[in-house]
Amino acid sequence: MAFFDSGSSRFFIDDARGTRRDLSPYLTRVSGLPGTRSLAEATALADSGRRFVPGAEDAAITLRGVFDGSRTAGPDAILGALRTHRSAAGFAYAPSGTAKGAVEYSGECWVETYEISSEAGERVEFSARLRVDGGVRRRIY
Repeated sequence: MAFFDSGSSRFFIDDARGTRRDLSPYLTRVSGLPGTRSLAEATALADSGRRFVPGAEDAAITLRGVFDGSRTAGPDAILGALRTHRSAAGFAYAPSGTAKGAVEYSGECWVETYEISSEAGERVEFSARLRVDGGVRRRIY
């Protein structure tokens, strides 16, 4: 069994112009993938146990990190613009890095929330919630 340090993790998102951007240098946490799916109960009176019918996936990604307000490359420029963008953006998350044999989760997403927070004596941080549009794909590099 292999274990990985989070320093290998990578998170990419397409900016409003469709250019793939690496947010990894700014992130302190990525969570929520690969996500959940709905299960509709289909148990009949005569069944001895519960039965389910699988439904649609429902994935949301939570990002947390260090704020950077640079004009073109920081998370504020990328996520701030995507918050009001009119089309879904591509994303890719590689929890164990991008070396050969590593897993990647990818798809399209919308920026549902993007928030900046400041606290006395602490660094300025951001958080974002991304809602996956469609399903999450899994592949091996």
